[in-house]
Amino acid sequence: MSSHASATPPPLQMLPSGWVAEVVTYLEMHAPPLLRADTAAGLSLKRMPADVAEFLRLFRMVGEPWLWGSQLRRSAADLGALLSSEAMETYTLCAGTDEIGLLQLDFRAEAECELAFFGVVPEAIGVGAGRFLMNRAIERAWGRTPRISRFWVHTCTNDHPDALAFYIRSGFVPYARGIECYRDPRLEGLLPKQAAPQIPII
Repeated sequence: MSSHASATPPPLQMLPSGWVAEVVTYLEMHAPPLLRADTAAGLSLKRMPADVAEFLRLFRMVGEPWLWGSQLRRSAADLGALLSSEAMETYTLCAGTDEIGLLQLDFRAEAECELAFFGVVPEAIGVGAGRFLMNRAIERAWGRTPRISRFWVHTCTNDHPDALAFYIRSGFVPYARGIECYRDPRLEGLLPKQAAPQIPII
Protein backbone atom coordinates (compact mmCIF):
# COMPACT_ATOMS: atom_id res chain seq x y z
CA MET A 1 0.00 0.00 0.00
CA SER A 2 1.37 3.41 -0.92
CA SER A 3 2.04 6.06 1.69
CA HIS A 4 -0.58 8.21 -0.05
CA ALA A 5 -3.25 5.56 0.47
CA SER A 6 -2.47 5.16 4.17
CA ALA A 7 -1.99 8.83 4.96
CA THR A 8 -4.57 10.49 7.19
CA PRO A 9 -5.62 13.90 5.92
CA PRO A 10 -5.28 16.75 8.41
CA PRO A 11 -8.48 17.71 10.20
CA LEU A 12 -10.39 20.86 9.45
CA GLN A 13 -8.63 23.87 10.94
CA MET A 14 -10.48 27.10 11.66
CA LEU A 15 -8.44 30.24 11.02
CA PRO A 16 -8.24 33.16 13.42
CA SER A 17 -9.97 36.34 12.32
CA GLY A 18 -7.78 38.36 9.98
CA TRP A 19 -6.11 35.34 8.35
CA VAL A 20 -6.41 34.02 4.79
CA ALA A 21 -5.89 30.45 3.57
CA GLU A 22 -5.30 29.21 0.04
CA VAL A 23 -4.63 25.90 -1.66
CA VAL A 24 -1.29 26.09 -3.48
CA THR A 25 -0.44 23.93 -6.50
CA TYR A 26 3.21 23.48 -7.53
CA LEU A 27 4.07 22.86 -11.17
CA GLU A 28 7.27 22.17 -13.09
CA MET A 29 8.77 21.42 -16.49
CA HIS A 30 12.09 19.72 -17.23
CA ALA A 31 12.53 20.69 -20.87
CA PRO A 32 11.38 23.64 -22.95
CA PRO A 33 7.94 23.01 -24.43
CA LEU A 34 6.68 23.94 -27.87
CA LEU A 35 5.52 27.52 -27.54
CA ARG A 36 1.85 28.20 -28.11
CA ALA A 37 1.06 30.85 -30.70
CA ASP A 38 0.97 34.41 -29.40
CA THR A 39 -0.75 36.89 -31.70
CA ALA A 40 -1.05 39.98 -29.50
CA ALA A 41 0.38 42.97 -31.36
CA GLY A 42 2.32 45.94 -30.05
CA LEU A 43 3.75 44.21 -26.96
CA SER A 44 7.32 44.35 -25.74
CA LEU A 45 9.34 43.26 -22.75
CA LYS A 46 11.59 45.72 -20.91
CA ARG A 47 14.19 44.78 -18.29
CA MET A 48 13.37 46.58 -15.06
CA PRO A 49 16.16 48.31 -13.14
CA ALA A 50 16.68 47.55 -9.46
CA ASP A 51 14.27 50.26 -8.38
CA VAL A 52 12.25 49.26 -5.31
CA ALA A 53 9.56 51.93 -5.73
CA GLU A 54 9.00 51.09 -9.41
CA PHE A 55 8.88 47.37 -8.68
CA LEU A 56 6.34 47.79 -5.89
CA ARG A 57 4.20 50.08 -8.03
CA LEU A 58 3.96 47.44 -10.78
CA PHE A 59 3.62 44.65 -8.22
CA ARG A 60 0.55 46.40 -6.81
CA MET A 61 -0.93 47.12 -10.25
CA VAL A 62 -0.74 43.45 -11.22
CA GLY A 63 -1.19 41.71 -7.89
CA GLU A 64 -3.69 43.78 -5.91
CA PRO A 65 -6.76 42.06 -7.45
CA TRP A 66 -5.35 38.69 -6.29
CA LEU A 67 -4.21 39.77 -2.83
CA TRP A 68 -0.47 39.69 -3.54
CA GLY A 69 1.21 40.88 -0.38
CA SER A 70 4.49 39.00 0.02
CA GLN A 71 6.83 41.65 -1.40
CA LEU A 72 5.02 44.42 0.46
CA ARG A 73 6.20 42.87 3.72
CA ARG A 74 9.89 43.06 2.79
CA SER A 75 12.10 45.91 3.94
CA ALA A 76 13.30 48.28 1.22
CA ALA A 77 16.88 47.15 1.83
CA ASP A 78 16.00 43.46 1.51
CA LEU A 79 13.93 43.99 -1.63
CA GLY A 80 16.59 46.22 -3.15
CA ALA A 81 19.25 43.56 -2.61
CA LEU A 82 16.99 40.95 -4.18
CA LEU A 83 16.27 43.07 -7.24
CA SER A 84 19.98 43.85 -7.65
CA SER A 85 21.00 40.18 -7.63
CA GLU A 86 22.44 38.85 -10.90
CA ALA A 87 20.32 35.75 -10.30
CA MET A 88 17.07 37.73 -10.51
CA GLU A 89 15.59 38.96 -13.77
CA THR A 90 12.63 41.33 -13.56
CA TYR A 91 10.74 42.61 -16.59
CA THR A 92 7.90 44.97 -17.40
CA LEU A 93 5.43 44.00 -20.12
CA CYS A 94 4.54 47.04 -22.20
CA ALA A 95 1.75 47.76 -24.69
CA GLY A 96 3.20 50.74 -26.46
CA THR A 97 4.11 53.07 -23.60
CA ASP A 98 1.65 51.52 -21.12
CA GLU A 99 2.99 49.13 -18.48
CA ILE A 100 0.61 46.17 -18.31
CA GLY A 101 2.47 43.21 -16.83
CA LEU A 102 5.18 41.91 -14.53
CA LEU A 103 7.59 39.00 -14.96
CA GLN A 104 10.24 37.94 -12.48
CA LEU A 105 12.56 34.95 -12.94
CA ASP A 106 14.56 33.63 -9.99
CA PHE A 107 17.73 31.70 -10.87
CA ARG A 108 19.20 31.57 -7.36
CA ALA A 109 18.86 27.78 -7.03
CA GLU A 110 21.44 25.85 -9.03
CA ALA A 111 20.18 24.60 -12.42
CA GLU A 112 16.66 25.84 -11.65
CA CYS A 113 14.47 28.80 -12.40
CA GLU A 114 11.38 29.80 -10.47
CA LEU A 115 8.70 31.81 -12.20
CA ALA A 116 8.54 34.02 -9.14
CA PHE A 117 5.99 36.60 -10.29
CA PHE A 118 3.90 36.58 -13.43
CA GLY A 119 0.80 38.53 -14.29
CA VAL A 120 -0.90 41.27 -16.25
CA VAL A 121 -3.18 44.10 -15.17
CA PRO A 122 -6.93 43.31 -15.21
CA GLU A 123 -7.49 45.26 -18.45
CA ALA A 124 -4.96 43.03 -20.26
CA ILE A 125 -6.49 39.70 -19.24
CA GLY A 126 -8.00 37.69 -22.08
CA VAL A 127 -6.44 39.60 -24.98
CA GLY A 128 -3.29 37.53 -25.51
CA ALA A 129 -0.92 39.51 -23.29
CA GLY A 130 -0.52 36.63 -20.85
CA ARG A 131 0.41 34.22 -23.63
CA PHE A 132 2.97 36.66 -25.03
CA LEU A 133 4.45 37.12 -21.55
CA MET A 134 4.58 33.38 -20.85
CA ASN A 135 6.34 32.65 -24.13
CA ARG A 136 8.99 35.23 -23.31
CA ALA A 137 9.33 33.76 -19.80
CA ILE A 138 9.91 30.28 -21.21
CA GLU A 139 12.45 31.57 -23.74
CA ARG A 140 14.42 33.45 -21.10
CA ALA A 141 14.30 30.69 -18.50
CA TRP A 142 15.57 28.00 -20.87
CA GLY A 143 17.89 30.32 -22.79
CA ARG A 144 20.00 31.32 -19.81
CA THR A 145 23.60 30.11 -19.51
CA PRO A 146 24.37 27.84 -17.74
CA ARG A 147 21.29 25.96 -18.87
CA ILE A 148 18.70 25.04 -16.27
CA SER A 149 17.18 21.58 -15.87
CA ARG A 150 13.95 22.63 -14.13
CA PHE A 151 11.52 25.53 -14.48
CA TRP A 152 8.84 25.72 -11.82
CA VAL A 153 6.00 27.87 -10.53
CA HIS A 154 3.27 27.79 -7.94
CA THR A 155 -0.25 29.16 -8.12
CA CYS A 156 -3.10 29.23 -5.65
CA THR A 157 -6.86 29.35 -5.32
CA ASN A 158 -6.72 33.11 -4.70
CA ASP A 159 -5.17 33.70 -8.14
CA HIS A 160 -7.14 34.20 -11.35
CA PRO A 161 -9.56 31.26 -11.82
CA ASP A 162 -7.82 30.26 -15.08
CA ALA A 163 -4.26 30.52 -13.73
CA LEU A 164 -3.75 26.82 -13.04
CA ALA A 165 -5.17 25.74 -16.39
CA PHE A 166 -3.08 28.40 -18.14
CA TYR A 167 0.14 27.07 -16.60
CA ILE A 168 -0.76 23.52 -17.59
CA ARG A 169 -1.50 24.63 -21.16
CA SER A 170 1.90 26.32 -21.15
CA GLY A 171 3.70 23.04 -20.47
CA PHE A 172 3.96 22.94 -16.67
CA VAL A 173 2.98 19.71 -14.89
CA PRO A 174 1.49 19.74 -11.35
CA TYR A 175 3.54 17.76 -8.84
CA ALA A 176 2.50 18.85 -5.31
CA ARG A 177 -0.20 20.64 -3.38
CA GLY A 178 -0.22 22.45 -0.05
CA ILE A 179 -2.12 24.95 2.07
CA GLU A 180 -0.72 28.38 2.90
CA CYS A 181 -2.07 30.66 5.62
CA TYR A 182 -1.11 34.30 6.15
CA ARG A 183 -2.38 37.51 7.66
CA ASP A 184 -4.75 39.42 5.41
CA PRO A 185 -2.62 42.20 3.85
CA ARG A 186 -5.67 44.48 3.72
CA LEU A 187 -5.95 44.38 7.50
CA GLU A 188 -2.21 45.01 7.81
CA GLY A 189 -2.61 48.20 5.79
CA LEU A 190 -0.47 46.81 2.94
CA LEU A 191 -3.37 46.78 0.47
CA PRO A 192 -6.56 48.86 0.37
CA LYS A 193 -9.64 47.35 2.01
CA GLN A 194 -11.42 47.18 -1.37
CA ALA A 195 -8.69 45.03 -2.96
CA ALA A 196 -9.66 41.50 -4.09
CA PRO A 197 -13.38 41.82 -3.18
CA GLN A 198 -13.92 38.19 -4.19
CA ILE A 199 -11.95 37.21 -1.04
CA PRO A 200 -13.98 38.41 1.97
CA ILE A 201 -12.32 40.07 4.92
CA ILE A 202 -13.10 38.03 8.05
